[in-house]
Amino acid sequence: MDLGIRGKRALVCAGSKGLGLGCAEALAEAGVDLILNARGQDALDRAAEALRSRFGVDVQTVSADIATVEGQRKVLDVAGDVDILVNNAGGPPPGIWSDWAREDFQKALDANMLAPIAMMTAIMPKMIEKGWGRVVNITSQSVRAPIAQLGLSNSARAGLTGYVAGTARQVAPHGVIVNNILPGTHDTARATSLDKGRAQREGVDEAEARRRSQAEIPARRYGDPRDFGAVCAFLCSQQARFIVGQNILVDGGNTNLTM
Repeated sequence: MDLGIRGKRALVCAGSKGLGLGCAEALAEAGVDLILNARGQDALDRAAEALRSRFGVDVQTVSADIATVEGQRKVLDVAGDVDILVNNAGGPPPGIWSDWAREDFQKALDANMLAPIAMMTAIMPKMIEKGWGRVVNITSQSVRAPIAQLGLSNSARAGLTGYVAGTARQVAPHGVIVNNILPGTHDTARATSLDKGRAQREGVDEAEARRRSQAEIPARRYGDPRDFGAVCAFLCSQQARFIVGQNILVDGGNTNLTM
């Protein structure tokens, strides 16, 4: 399918690895030029070179912590006027309620709620002027079904979801389409971290923890970041113009809901 976005420019936050890279690859395959952000320059350089070689698109990189005001300014200075924004940031660490102090919640809010809101606030006015734009926020399946050990993530991402619910409907009349993708467990460094935590809690090795986690998913495996990226690219397409303010689960059936 031709997504109709060849020649557009996209900013992909946390785009050098994992789900962010999966999104960047799918957008590049659709002919979209990219600005990739991440904290590590080496990983950014490797990802950018691979994308240029495979897809022949222009790729710029910005090494910065998108969770900070300084990092956001640095990224925005390079990105300028973009057509597509993919908000993404690593999730906060797992734990239990008694582990978390106010500063832990503030870090989670900065990365997983306030940073994406700041990026939307900065970028969407130009989209509105042009009458076209796409924003995809990568959140979590925990928005629909909270995960006990991910209380920091549950809280921050639920706040972002509430913000998007109203904002998406305010900007849609101007051709700016905002949606969220809610990943379940994908085969990324985040999954490895969660498997380590489970191994420690249950007194097993990491391989057994991974096997147990996969067995709980109806698809019986972790997701592929490339498949996740394809969902993101579709939500950025011309064909997605009637999908507004939605929370799209990509979790292998793990979240058991009727609505």
